Amino acid sequence: MKHIFNEVHYELTHKIAEGGMGMVYEAVQQGIGGFRKVVAIKLIREEYSAIEEFRNNFIGEAKLVADLIHTNIVQTYHLGKIGEQYFMTMEFVDGWNLEELLDRHVETEQYIPADLAVFIVSRIARGLGYAHRKRDDQNRLLGIVHRDVNPKNIMMAKEGDVKLTDFGIAKALDIMYNKEGEVIAGKDEYLSPEQARCEVTDHRADLFCCGIVMAELLLGYNPFEAMESEETIKNILEMEIPNFPELRPDIEPKLNEILHMALKRPREERYQSAEEMLTELESFIYGKGYGPTNEKLSSYVYDLFGDDGQNAALRWHRGETPFPDV
Repeated sequence: MKHIFNEVHYELTHKIAEGGMGMVYEAVQQGIGGFRKVVAIKLIREEYSAIEEFRNNFIGEAKLVADLIHTNIVQTYHLGKIGEQYFMTMEFVDGWNLEELLDRHVETEQYIPADLAVFIVSRIARGLGYAHRKRDDQNRLLGIVHRDVNPKNIMMAKEGDVKLTDFGIAKALDIMYNKEGEVIAGKDEYLSPEQARCEVTDHRADLFCCGIVMAELLLGYNPFEAMESEETIKNILEMEIPNFPELRPDIEPKLNEILHMALKRPREERYQSAEEMLTELESFIYGKGYGPTNEKLSSYVYDLFGDDGQNAALRWHRGETPFPDV
């Protein structure tokens, strides 16, 4: 039996982020009996809602992520419309994104502890592995490829959970339409070689992007990024992959091997699945026994962004190597 329920009411409290095509707000979902739940509202501008291709992509994103229920992926609850504007109700993550984490370490002139950097990327690999394996109700593999794994799209909750968000340019079977082979999808400095060459991608493209993010977390900068877009793309395609211990002495040989494996340009030579990469990452951080946990990450970022964050990272990781003088 079909029932019609009253429309959910939302109170927008403040703007979290704004881009050329839309905004993200923190909001309170209100219900009967004083029910209140904090959520995030992704709202696209009215002028873009009127464009059929953009509207279809936004609806496609909502359909794609609606059934992606995993602790390392930001959940989507509802797709709606206010007037002529479309919006998505999403899980609110009370914390920071990786870009903010990186900026904070640059400000305080310290490296992110290597084990925590690897732990963060391992959680993203977990989320990607789930998305890559996802099947529809007819048991067809959806073939999801995120195509936009970068620090802005990776959230860290205050409780230590790491979550991947923004499947806005993801592709999947019968859900998202894309123009691979005609345009580059993704941010220049976080492209896989396949994306940089405008080739059709598969799940292995996301693993190269994980390698870039891990390198940036460890070094404090993206080794592929240049002043000009063309030079950045050329670096993605041709630059010699560095020997990472030469750039940060406390990077262990095994971690250097993992980075080089993730950053293999021929996709058939890099990790073939997120699970394979996850196994290597977890073997590295837990191989000697006890390693990073959500609680450890929570404690670290809480101190880092708190009043005494200036020296928190140094207290956390004994023997941690500070940034070299420039």
